[in-house]
Amino acid sequence: MEDKDLMEKELLIIKGVCDLYLHGTIESTTAEVHCAFKEALNKSLDIQNKIYNLMAEKGWYKTEIAEQTKIDTVKQKFAMQ
Repeated sequence: MEDKDLMEKELLIIKGVCDLYLHGTIESTTAEVHCAFKEALNKSLDIQNKIYNLMAEKGWYKTEIAEQTKIDTVKQKFAMQ
């Protein structure tokens, strides 16, 4: 397996972990549990960001810049609702 494939899998896993910690934070019933999930979420988000930045630096995670006209169209759509 190549490095790119490993990094993609790591990124998917950490995104899933972040999702679980987010829901744990939202649904926690005590302040202590909330803080524990929130701390774990923040650490996981830091890891996700590092993985993303490394992949982007190597050209393995391509993003597109949205055209301003498309952004404006979406803004108008939701402003009307």
